[in-house]
Amino acid sequence: MKIPLWKPSAERIKNSNMARFMEFVNLRYGKNFKDYFELYNWSIENIPDFWASVWDFVGIKASVRYEKVVEDLSVFPGARWFPGARLNFAENLLKERSEKIAIKFRCETEETSYITYRELYETVSVLSSALKRFGAKKGDRICAYMPNIPETVQAMLATTSFGGVWASCGSELGVQAVIDRLSQLEPKILFTVSGYFYKGKVHDLTQNVRQIVDAIPSLERIIVVPYAKPEIDVSIIPKAISYHELLTYGEKHEIQFEQLPFDHPVYIMFSSGTTGKPKCMVQGAGVLINHLKELIIHADIKPEDTVIYMTAPSWMMWNWLVSALAVGATIFLFDGNPLYPDLGTMWRLVDEERITFFGTSATYINLLMNEDFKPKEKFFLDSLKSIGQTGSPLSEEGFRFVYRCIKEDVHFNSLSGGTDINGCFVIGSPILPVYAGELQSPALGMKVKAYDEQGNPVYDVQGELVCEAPSPSMPLCFLNDPDMEKYKETYFSYYPGVWRHGDYVMFHSDTGGVTFFGRSDSVLKPSGVRIGVAEIYNIVEKLPEISDSLAIGQNFRGDQRIILFVKLAPGYKLTEELKDKIKRELREKASPRHVPAIIMEVPDIPYTFNMKKVESAVTNIVNGRPVTNRDALVNPESLDYFEKILPIIRE
Repeated sequence: MKIPLWKPSAERIKNSNMARFMEFVNLRYGKNFKDYFELYNWSIENIPDFWASVWDFVGIKASVRYEKVVEDLSVFPGARWFPGARLNFAENLLKERSEKIAIKFRCETEETSYITYRELYETVSVLSSALKRFGAKKGDRICAYMPNIPETVQAMLATTSFGGVWASCGSELGVQAVIDRLSQLEPKILFTVSGYFYKGKVHDLTQNVRQIVDAIPSLERIIVVPYAKPEIDVSIIPKAISYHELLTYGEKHEIQFEQLPFDHPVYIMFSSGTTGKPKCMVQGAGVLINHLKELIIHADIKPEDTVIYMTAPSWMMWNWLVSALAVGATIFLFDGNPLYPDLGTMWRLVDEERITFFGTSATYINLLMNEDFKPKEKFFLDSLKSIGQTGSPLSEEGFRFVYRCIKEDVHFNSLSGGTDINGCFVIGSPILPVYAGELQSPALGMKVKAYDEQGNPVYDVQGELVCEAPSPSMPLCFLNDPDMEKYKETYFSYYPGVWRHGDYVMFHSDTGGVTFFGRSDSVLKPSGVRIGVAEIYNIVEKLPEISDSLAIGQNFRGDQRIILFVKLAPGYKLTEELKDKIKRELREKASPRHVPAIIMEVPDIPYTFNMKKVESAVTNIVNGRPVTNRDALVNPESLDYFEKILPIIRE
C-alpha cells in the first residue's frame, strides 16, 4: 500500500475552493458528492453542466450571457463553446480597481516595486487609447519581445481590451526564433526592451530588434521600454518610439472594453519549434475560463494570495500567472536568473514578499537536489501554502525532496498539460493526498485516459495520454491552416476522433494519480518494447557522477538501440567502471531493456527555453534527419558536438 507524502488537514479541505465548488455543484444539481473523483466523474459525464458551473462559480464577467454552453460535443475538433456570449478578456482581469497590490516586480538588481489594481487599470486605459490613436484595432496582431516585467502585462491587457490579438516571445529567445514565430503573424506593433538582466549583467537587445524589424515588413511601430538600458536612443531602431512617449499619446479614461464572441482570438501561442517552424495556435476566451478553473478550484488561489511562477513570456505559464489577476490575487513577476546571486534567491523572495504559491520547474528542483540545497534550513517559508511544478516529469525522489528539504506541510501541485491548451490535462487537488511521482488527478472537465497502441484504455501500465472530449481552451485553429489539416494531423491522426497529446503516462488505479514519463515522440522502442526516457533519467541522474543525461533511440540494423549521453559532474571521468555502474543500476532498478547499447560523454545537453530536454533534435541528428530550428533551443551550440561525433555513433 502506498503511503502519501502529504495529506491535507480537515480544516484545509473545508476551507478549500475545491470543497466550495463541490458544494456549489451539489446544491445546483441535487448531488451529494463527497470526494474528488465523484466530482471528476460527473464533470466528464456532464460536460456542459460542468462548464456552466465553472462559469458561474469563478465569476466570468460578460455583457451578454451565452445561449448554450457548447453547440455539439461530437464535433471534435471544432466544438463551439458558449455561443452568443459577449465578453472581454482584459475586463475580466481588471475587475478589481482598488488600492490593493496587483503586481509585485523584482529584477536581479533592484528592490521590489508595487503596482496597485487602480494604477494598473489607469495605465492600461492610457496605453489602450494610445495604441488606438496609432491605428491599432480589433483583430490586429500585437506582439512582444520582452522579459517578465510589468510593462509586458500592461501591453497584453491594453491589446486585448480592444480586441487585439496578443503573442509574446521572451527576451531570452534568439533572433531567428523570434522571426520564425512572429513573422507568421504579420503583426502591426511590437513591444520590446532596450536590454535585460541576467546573472548580474545587462544584455543589449537593440541589434536583435533591428534584425527582427528588418525581417518582418508588416511591423508599423516598435515600442521600446527603456529597461536595463534606460539611456537608450530609440532612433537607432527603425519605426521606434519609447514606451513613455507612447503613453503621452493616450488619455486616462474609463476603458471601453470591446465586447466580443467567446471564440474571438485572444492569444496566439507557439509550439516549441524543435521539429520545424513553430506552429501558431490561436486561442480564445476558453483560456480565461480554463485558467480560472485551474487557479481557483485546483490551485486554491484566493484574493489574499501572492502567486509567483518562475517563467518568461515565451512560456504558457506566464499567461497562467497573469490570469491570477482575474482572481484578485497579487502576482509576483521576477526577471533574471533565479540562481543569482545564490541558490537562496527565490526562497528569500518567498519570505520577504510573503509568497503563498510558488511555481517552478522540475529542472530547478533537480538542481537544488544535486546541490544538496535545503531551503527549509535557511528560510522560514511560513507563508508558503503551495508549490506548483511543471515543464517536465519530476522523479519520485524529486517529490520526496520537496517534503524533506523545502517544507513538510505544503500542497505540492505537480501539473501537466501544454501550450496547446494553455493549461493542464492533469493537475493537483487541494483535497487529495500527494504520492511520490504522481500528479494527483486528471483535471476537472478533462476526459483524459491512457491508451495502448490499439486505442484501448489501460491502467497501471504506460500508455499515450489522450483526451476523449473537447474542452474550451483547445485551439480555435492553427494560423494559416484554413482546412484544419495541420491541426488534425497534429492531434487526431493517431487515434481518430481522440486528441493524442504526445505524452507517455500511467494512470494508477489505486490512487487515481498519474505518472508522466516524457514526450511520446521521444519514447524508446528497443525490440518493440516502449520505454519512457524519464525512466532512465530518474535512475541515472541520481548517481553523483552524473550532472545531466539524454537518452535517444537510434535506428540500427532493423531495430532500435538506446544511446545514452551523459554530462558528468565536475571531477569525474567516464571510465569503463562508471559505464558498468550505469548499466548495472538501469538493469537492476528498471530492466535489461533500459540498458543502453552505447554510453557517451557530452559537454552539454540541449534544452528548449521552457527547460525541456530536446531528445527529438538529437534523434534527428543520429538518424540522419535535419534539425530545422536550432534557435528554439537555449543552447543550440550543444548540437554541434552531437554532429561531430556522428561518425563514431554510426559505426
